[in-house]
Amino acid sequence: MEDIIQLKNISKTYEDNKVLDNLSLNIKKNEFLTLLGPSGCGKTTTLKIIAGFENADEGSVLFEGSDINEVPPYKRQINTVFQKYALFPHMNIYENIAFGLKIKKLPKDEIDKKVKEMLKLVSLEGYEKRSVDSLSGGQQQRIAIARALVNEPKVLLLDEPLGALDLKLRQEMQTELKRIQKKLGITFIFVTHDQEEALSMSDTIVVMNKGKIQQMGTPEDIYNEPENSFVARFIGESNIFDGIMIEDFKVEFCGKVFECVDKGFSENEKIEVVIRPEDIKMVEKEKGMIQGIVTSSTFKGVHYELILEENDRKWMIHNTKNAPVGSEIGIDIYPMDIHIMKKVSD
Repeated sequence: MEDIIQLKNISKTYEDNKVLDNLSLNIKKNEFLTLLGPSGCGKTTTLKIIAGFENADEGSVLFEGSDINEVPPYKRQINTVFQKYALFPHMNIYENIAFGLKIKKLPKDEIDKKVKEMLKLVSLEGYEKRSVDSLSGGQQQRIAIARALVNEPKVLLLDEPLGALDLKLRQEMQTELKRIQKKLGITFIFVTHDQEEALSMSDTIVVMNKGKIQQMGTPEDIYNEPENSFVARFIGESNIFDGIMIEDFKVEFCGKVFECVDKGFSENEKIEVVIRPEDIKMVEKEKGMIQGIVTSSTFKGVHYELILEENDRKWMIHNTKNAPVGSEIGIDIYPMDIHIMKKVSD
């Protein structure tokens, strides 16, 4: 798939704080790409530089192969939806959506057609004369999206647009945003710190920390094959242990040797092992590869979260069955559920 935006060696510093550090990223046409990371990692600054609201100290922004560093925001084929929707309170819904088209001096019948198409797209047909204040948060967000899309941008930037919504509405809007993106076939670049949001919506996730890209890939790759301990810890829950890769398909950690499916490491190379809590099998103590005592049990709705202690190590286990605190149990780990990462010093 062809690239629509290329960021080349982008750096940005505010006073003494380097927010982006030589960041390079290619974004493809028609993909839903999410910039994911903790507060202060540089994701919103990256979005602002793409939009033209901020200028990079170093590096280039290319749009369809052309440098747009000096192109002002209003001349870029890029629109933005913010967490604060910034709708015009003195205008009705129709006027809010039509605002940009009127600035362009389009014919009235063409404006009317486009506004109605957008209202249909965001499932708010018949709301033309309603006031902004009469809408729920989710409806206001849909209007903000319609206003951004009516100008037919090639890229839509979304800066944590679901952050102000409650959980149920946020989940509904995740589905709605993905539907709109697929229907229009344009590029969405979405910023969030919510891992579940990123996993459920994205074609591609870019995990960022301290102004650098930690990993880029599909949601499945990011979750199942984290490249370092930051990604493993940030995306979901993880058990992470130091280990030694004895040879291909054989790893030692927690005082035992396990079969695994990884290869390509040096013999006896120091590595880190990641095991997701849901991949640990709970068995009778005598049948387990590892035995320990349950020190905590918390009901999470769809599963119990157990903490198992063995030899001063703690294991987190997610299981649909409970084990009482104080009970001794065993755990099994299958080779395919053991993920090996290169050991990287902090």
